[in-house]
This record gives sequence, C-alpha cells and structure tokens, in this order.
Amino acid sequence: METEPRAVLANQIILTLRERGHQAYLVGGCVRDRLLGIIPKDYDVSTDATPDLLLGYFPRSQPVGAHFGVVLVTCEAGFHVEVATFRSEGAYVDGRRPDKVHFETDPALDAKRRDFTINGLMQDPLSMRVLDFVGGQEDLEARTIRAIGDAAVRYAEDHLRMLRAIRFAARLHFSIEERTMSAIRELAPAITRISTERIRDELIRILTEGGAKRGFELLDESGLLKVLLPEIKAFQGVEQPPEFHPEGDVWTHVLLMLDNLHSPTPSLAAGVLLHDVGKPPTYRVADRIRFDGHAEVGAEMTRSILHRLRFSNQDLEQITSLVANHMRFKDVMQMRTSTLKRFLCMPHFEEHLELHRLDCQASNGYTAAYDFVKAKQAEFGEEQLRPPRLLTGKDLIAEGYKPGPAFSVALSALETAQLEGQITTREEALEIVRAVLDPLHLPH
Repeated sequence: METEPRAVLANQIILTLRERGHQAYLVGGCVRDRLLGIIPKDYDVSTDATPDLLLGYFPRSQPVGAHFGVVLVTCEAGFHVEVATFRSEGAYVDGRRPDKVHFETDPALDAKRRDFTINGLMQDPLSMRVLDFVGGQEDLEARTIRAIGDAAVRYAEDHLRMLRAIRFAARLHFSIEERTMSAIRELAPAITRISTERIRDELIRILTEGGAKRGFELLDESGLLKVLLPEIKAFQGVEQPPEFHPEGDVWTHVLLMLDNLHSPTPSLAAGVLLHDVGKPPTYRVADRIRFDGHAEVGAEMTRSILHRLRFSNQDLEQITSLVANHMRFKDVMQMRTSTLKRFLCMPHFEEHLELHRLDCQASNGYTAAYDFVKAKQAEFGEEQLRPPRLLTGKDLIAEGYKPGPAFSVALSALETAQLEGQITTREEALEIVRAVLDPLHLPH
C-alpha cells in the first residue's frame, strides 16, 4: 500500500471520481517513473470529469488552467495533485499553447495529444493496469525517447518540447529516436520564439536533474547549443596547456566537470558550465597557451549571459562570483591570513570550493590548494573566521569622530588586524582606529 502523501492523495482522488461514475487514471511522468522503478516527484490524474464537476467534488481545489481543464486539488497537509480533463487540442499558433481545446471522454484522444510516448501512458493504481495507446511501454523497454505521431508537429505545437526531449534522454539515460532528433535539428532556430524564462528553467533542469554531460552533448548534436548558448559552443577546439589540462580542450574539460556533478544547486551547476567562458576570447600562445584575465572576462560574459536568460539577481551575483573567483585558489597558500579568512567567508563558499574540486578533478588532479583550504577551515573554525566586532561606526562616533569615508578605512584596518590575530581587545582596537583617523585631523 502506498504511503507517499502525493500518491495517497492521487489514489483518493481517483477513488472519489470512480465512485461518481467517472474514468480516472494516473497519467504522464508519474506512470513513466513508476514503471522504471523511480519514485515520482509529482502525481497527475486524468479523467473524463469536467472542471466544473471537479471543483464541486473537491472543496479544497482551484482552477489553474480552466481553459485547458486543469484543476489543482490540495489535501489538508498541503500536498497537491493536478487533475486534468481528457482533451484534444486545436492548432498551436504561438509555439506554446493551443488556440482551443475540446474536452473528451476517450482517454486515447488525451494520450495522443501528449509529447513523447513514454509520457503518454496511463495507469489504474488500483489494479495496476497500464493503458498504452501510443507504444510507450515498448519505448520504455527500449530506453527510447520518441515523439507521439509526427515529431515536427509535436515541436511546432510547443517548441520547448525540443529541450524536454534532451532532458528526458539525459536524465533517464535513454537514446532519442532518429526522426525525433532530426526534427529538433530542423526546428532548432525556432526555440528562441518561446519565453526566455521557460528556456532558462529547462536548461537548469538539464544541469541539475542528472546526466548533465550527456544533456549538453545532445544539445550540441541537436543544434540547440549554438542557438541558445553560442558562448559554450565556442569551447570546442580551444586547446589548453597539456601540463595543466591533459584532458584536452575547454569543451572536454567542462563536460568532464558536468559528468561529476551530483545533485548540485542551480548556481553551482551554472558556475561549472560558465567558469571558463572567458577562455575562448582570451586564448593566446606565448611561452605556452595562456588565457590571461579569463576569470575577469568570463565574469563579465557570465553576467551578460545570465541577464539574457533572466536569472534572478541573487543567482546572477552568486554565479558571476563563482566565475570571477575560481582562479583565486591557486594563490591560497600565499595569502595573508586576513585575506584567506575573508576568502573563506565569501557567501556560499562551499560552492566555490566544490567548483574548485571539480575543476581539479577534471584536469591534472592537483588538489593541494583544495586540501589546504579544507585544513584551514578546520583550523580556524567559525570564531576565528567571523570574530565578533570589537568596534562599530557608532563606537567611533561615541569617541567623538565625525562620520565620513575614513570610517570604512579605519574599520577595515581594524578587521584586518583582528583576522590576523594581532588584536583581541577593545582598547587595542581603539589604538588602531586612532592611528588611522588622527593623522587625518578628524575631530574626536
């Protein structure tokens, strides 16, 4: 008996609908995952009950796509399940949504309007019988992504399906059936017609749901990579100094890093993808292959790419910081103690450190800097990394100093001395402040 809350809710919904004389089945990704032995993240129900009836049957429900027959049913614990009326669809005029839908009573018509055969399956959770009107079970066994009907028509209906085909193939380790892939190659330029936000979200899923390396190989093979991320396509053929990167060009290096990602945050995954984006434009050959300033150039390019993809400001700042700072690890053994401590206290430093580890793992394997940082983290502890302030701006005012730009200079000098372990008391802190501010003839 299933105990997962969403599964329980879905089963209760299906029982309620059956008791009222309706057809009702689990549908889509949850059926696919169950048949593959994967625990579904979400459960969807398909039924011949119309939206108005659904809203009447389930008091804790609300329409989320009434025009498309979709109702969200929520249980008291806060879990929800989408319940959709069987439907067929009219023409897609914007590459995203049909101009009209027809509610149906035949589940086969509902299955045949879906994207891929493995997502067109329905299941009775009570008898465990699978309804397959599209050949999905055969493709599951063959581990194949195949469009339902004409692939070009499916992609024309919703251009995002091209990226979804890549994502499913990468995450599930499936192949893409040739006609299904050929249609992507033909229609790849059309991907830019849909909203940037939908593209961004799908790219993040490819990066974080598993199989990111294969995902980006498929993006390249399909032609979508050069349309959406030409800066990443530019990695190919950019050679690197073999003494540091025996693995090969920048493209190979980044693919190896993506292959070693395990349940990453979106910001870490994007940082891995973009950390060397500044290498192609800074490539030069001197005494050896060099990429002078590629971290700084890459940070600016990253900011531009993330703006283009409409990332949140929070994600933009973190990902850009990952790119800008990834080369600093080579200097950690020579850093002043205060500089090192400030570095270790950067926001989400664990992502910086993990990116560095992945960078080393996918190149020459040199981990001395990583090991050094881990040792210093253990040595310093939280108290030394973030010691309580000995003085604040208010304290300086109380000492009679007039606020101004010199305050930040004095407080920075104070913080440096504290991080270096040179001072521990308020009196020692005041001596440093006076040494900075008194020569400026500030009143006190």
